[in-house]
Amino acid sequence: QVQLVESGGGLVQPGGSLRLSCAASGSIFSINAMGWYRQAPGKERELVAAITSGGRTQYADSVKGRFTISRDNAKNTVYLQMNSLKPEDTAVYYCNVDTVVAGSYRHLKVWGQGTLVTVSS
Repeated sequence: QVQLVESGGGLVQPGGSLRLSCAASGSIFSINAMGWYRQAPGKERELVAAITSGGRTQYADSVKGRFTISRDNAKNTVYLQMNSLKPEDTAVYYCNVDTVVAGSYRHLKVWGQGTLVTVSS
């Protein structure tokens, strides 16, 4: 199957920066869209940013101009560069990858395990 491994979360002061990474591995034929979601305590999971296989991006209004999503197709990895972080960005961040599984060629959406980002002084 397909596995995702996230890294890069942690504690940062307001105004600081963090870079999240999510690497996909396993029986991958191809990867379509890749994205980052987040879930704060007591709130629903929301889309933060997404990127298509062609590089087209979309962002939540709350992060536009501060966060940048990118991908390295050779490494099956998606990144989220987060700048000018605010306390309200505190959440567990999950990556989500839309893959085509090798062999069966079926679509499979996979979630990462989540990485905690805490923005606090």
